[in-house]
Order: sequence, then C-alpha cells, then structure tokens
Amino acid sequence: MTGGLWAALFGDPFAVMNTVGLVAFALVGSTKAIREEYDLFGVAVVGLAMAFAGGVTRDLLVNRVPLVLQSPVEVALGLIGVALAVVLSAALASPDAHPITVVSDAIGLAAFATTGAIVATEAGASAFGVVTVATINAVGGGAFADILLDRAPFVLFDDFYASCAVLGGAAYWALGVLGGLGGVAAGACAAVTVGTRLVAVAYGWSLPTAGWFERVVDRVIGER
Repeated sequence: MTGGLWAALFGDPFAVMNTVGLVAFALVGSTKAIREEYDLFGVAVVGLAMAFAGGVTRDLLVNRVPLVLQSPVEVALGLIGVALAVVLSAALASPDAHPITVVSDAIGLAAFATTGAIVATEAGASAFGVVTVATINAVGGGAFADILLDRAPFVLFDDFYASCAVLGGAAYWALGVLGGLGGVAAGACAAVTVGTRLVAVAYGWSLPTAGWFERVVDRVIGER
C-alpha cells in the first residue's frame, strides 16, 4: 500500500504538480489574507480559494467533475499550505513579501500551468486550448483570491506573470508535437514557467501598458 501511495504521488507528473501547486498556492493566498488581517477562517477561505479556483475552472472547461469534489486529499493538501502560512506569519514580519512566498508563488504558477496543460492535452484540446487551459489553471486561483481580498486581480496588471504560464503551456504543447514523453513535457513546462517568473521578479520585467505605447508615439512625433 505504501508503494502504491508513493507511485501515486511521485510517479505521475499530474499528481506531483498538483500536490506542489495546491500547497504552494494555499500558502501564498493565505499570506495575502494574513497581511489584510483576516481572521483564521478568512485566511483559510482565501488560501483554499487560491489553491482550488484555477483547477475547478480547468475541470469545468474539459467537462469533468472538479478534483476537489472527488478527493479529500485535495482539501488536506490545501490546509497544509494554510497551516504553513500561519506558521510563517508567526516567524516572519512580512511573510507575503518574503522570498519563501515569492518562490512558492512561482512554483505554484509552474505546477498549475503544467497540470492544466496535461489535462487539456488528455482532453484532446488544440494548441490554443492547451495554452489557454494551462494559463487559466495557473492564474485563476490568484485572480479569485484577489477578488475575495477586494482588489483588482493582480494578473491584470503589467507584471510579467500570466505570460510565464503562457510560455510554459506553449513549451508543453511543442514538446508533445515533437513526440516528447509526458514527463519530459511536464518538466519543461514547469521549468519554463518558474524560470521566467523568477527572472521577471529578479529583473523587474513587466509588459507594456497602453500608456507606454502612447508615450512612444508622442516621442516619435516630437522628434520629427
């Protein structure tokens, strides 16, 4: 029985990425709620919402019952992330801005981009579908958590965030087309997503806004 559990958790790319993503995003969502001084119930709600919302949306898009409604393990993993956030809040002054949380967010983004790409591929989605589901799975939870925190979803701002999931999903699809094994494609998706996200954080990358284009046009016109 122990061997079967080990194989389920560490032998299947989806199971591995889903486990990592649930714990990581529950931790990140909970730290956001702790920063806003929510009570423990509110912290748990926001944390679990961030962990589950993207996956629920993913499953509904491919017409299957959400995993969180099928297995108590999903909820248990989310609660582990919530508990870790509470522990961090007791040990750190600003847990939401600590490198542990920043890295956890990048890891969760990568893990859920990968699970989304796997599910979409198994459902027979097109290239666009694979990238779309991967991105929704990766950023949907964070967007829902921000709504619960009464603020505009972070993913809609100019930070280089959802773009990392787009690149990861595209990498998964490309390797699939080239005949890559599922584990290799999953690893590549995760590596591309987490790698680009951490580099974006380190170097302050962001996508241009409409105002940026306006300033460029004004500068070009002014030089003429």
